[in-house]
Amino acid sequence: MCFTNDMHFVYMVQNSYGDLYTGITNNHEQRLRYHNERRGAQFTKRDSKFELVFLEQHTTSAQARKREIQIKKRRREKKDELISRYREGSPTSL
Repeated sequence: MCFTNDMHFVYMVQNSYGDLYTGITNNHEQRLRYHNERRGAQFTKRDSKFELVFLEQHTTSAQARKREIQIKKRRREKKDELISRYREGSPTSL
């Protein structure tokens, strides 16, 4: 999959306690670096050991935001399922 700055991403990061944070960005590498520098969302300021566990590409920020909201509404089990599918290289869209 080719990633460009014109694309938008829904991502999940996991901290050292196993907690998940879901967000959107147009630069997932930079965003992960911000989280690990305790910058960005309030949730990510309390820990600095985040790992990218899910990444999904979208062509517009509106699509990414819609997907982010869908994921945030899901129970943890469904999020874990998405992460597993992502790690396997399987489709993650609903």
